[in-house]
Amino acid sequence: QVQLVESGGGLVQAGGSLRLSCASSGRAFGRFRMGWFRQAPGKEREFVAAISRIGGTTDYADSVKGRFAISRDNDENTLYLQMNSLKPEDTAVYYCAADSNLDPSLATSPTRYDYWGQGTQVTVSS
Repeated sequence: QVQLVESGGGLVQAGGSLRLSCASSGRAFGRFRMGWFRQAPGKEREFVAAISRIGGTTDYADSVKGRFAISRDNDENTLYLQMNSLKPEDTAVYYCAADSNLDPSLATSPTRYDYWGQGTQVTVSS
């Protein structure tokens, strides 16, 4: 079993930056591909970014490419999302998730992920 706890959300002005963290319990963190998703009020949960087990491969939604960066520290069992040049449309609850499936590809569908954190609110004011 894996427990994920996000932190680092908050209120920021457009153009600002935030760094989200996702701390994982247990010693299996390095076995999971990891992802970040977000959900705005009234909208479906959407893919933001994903990273391979050792961090060598990443994938991003088109809406965040060039602005967001996903990374991980397997020694610290922590996933990160550096968010720069934030826009009001980035406002959402951000979730980290872990994928333990045998398929080695990075998944963009939330149905592929087995474990989820409780989410952290990011609000970008205009």
